[in-house]
Amino acid sequence: MAQAQDIGIGLMGVGVVGSGVATALHEKAGRIEAHVGAPVRLKRVLVRDATKVRPSLPRDVHVTSNADDLLTDRGIAIVVEAMGGEQPAFDYIQRALHTGKHVVTANKEVLAKHGPELFAHAAEHGVSLRFEASVGGGIPIIGPLLSDLLANDLTAVHAIINGTTNYMLTRMAHEGLDYADVLRQAQHLGYAEADPTNDVDGIDAAYKLAILASLAFQTTVRDSDVFREGIRKVTAADFRYAAELGYAIKLLAIGKRVNGSVEARVHPAMVPLARPLAKVDDVLNAVELEGDLVGWAMFEGPGAGSLPTTSAVMGDILRIAEAVASGGRVPAAPRIDRVLPVQPMADLRTKYYLRLRAFDRPGVMARVTKVLGDLQVSLAGVIQKETIHADGVAEIVVTTHAAREADVQEAVRLLGKLDVVREVANLIRVEDTE
Repeated sequence: MAQAQDIGIGLMGVGVVGSGVATALHEKAGRIEAHVGAPVRLKRVLVRDATKVRPSLPRDVHVTSNADDLLTDRGIAIVVEAMGGEQPAFDYIQRALHTGKHVVTANKEVLAKHGPELFAHAAEHGVSLRFEASVGGGIPIIGPLLSDLLANDLTAVHAIINGTTNYMLTRMAHEGLDYADVLRQAQHLGYAEADPTNDVDGIDAAYKLAILASLAFQTTVRDSDVFREGIRKVTAADFRYAAELGYAIKLLAIGKRVNGSVEARVHPAMVPLARPLAKVDDVLNAVELEGDLVGWAMFEGPGAGSLPTTSAVMGDILRIAEAVASGGRVPAAPRIDRVLPVQPMADLRTKYYLRLRAFDRPGVMARVTKVLGDLQVSLAGVIQKETIHADGVAEIVVTTHAAREADVQEAVRLLGKLDVVREVANLIRVEDTE
């Protein structure tokens, strides 16, 4: 019986994820071969410095700093891109697809910015582009969107997809700490980078939402289409009021199909404590989907880290390798064939929480409610504590019924101009279960 031909792997990048993939391919080689029906071998690795000793790599792996060595090697069937960043990763993925190589990537930025073009390239050249690890780390969410849930008409995505901010908000809720304190804690534990901008300003979550929304609604949503607001303004006071009102505060990534358009937004949101998403704590991620057949379904698990991400990448490699070994059809590129506009954030209708710092004077609430009423922003409730700060300023919390974002933002602007209001300390959108 003829020996099955090797399925060659070319790996770009040997950081946390790349090293995990290299180790898994080596240590699980026998099990992988038995499953696939052919040996799956790591043949070439692309690195910045090819002279650096890398004891974690098998001795027979060729290490190079020249991408052409990998991209032109006919013995490589699958390219695994684990470099991160937009360039040169996008260029390398595109070139690999054009030369007839299948690609597995964990690169959320490239997919959020160039996904539809890359899907088209993969379909044109009859190859597969897989990216399970780009959203949710070890949570299997891309696969279900591309297969198990295809019969559904999906109408909503609500997701907690950044472990750093979820850890920080969890600690703020449970320990009464403010933003600066929990950021230092997260950095000390290695959950947050020295420069936490991508996480705390919602950039990472916006990349991931662009991918999820594009797949769920089968239309092009790019990261630049996603409204983005981070967690820097959330304070311990907001968590105290949220608990009193029956809510948790989470950085939510929200995509919805509404009246022939798509909502795409990332921002802190108040979530009812009874809702499962409110209980997703620490570094865990979760994605909640609504479909006409499945109803509500939630996927939860570790959203980052070497092992969960390696698990997702390896799953994609094995799916492609099985098809290559059997001569079957490789996993198809996603269908992005709808043209749905992204709704302007100004047109959003939802409920709101406003925290004001106002001087303790007669008639303050009358002036506040007049500003809101003139803009058709209807009050749902008011909390005013008796505690007055040394500067004569008290906190007032206002919650609203569903209102238009543009009207609420104008109300915030006008309230900030009132001589009885020291500041509008925060505005948080409320995501009640409908």
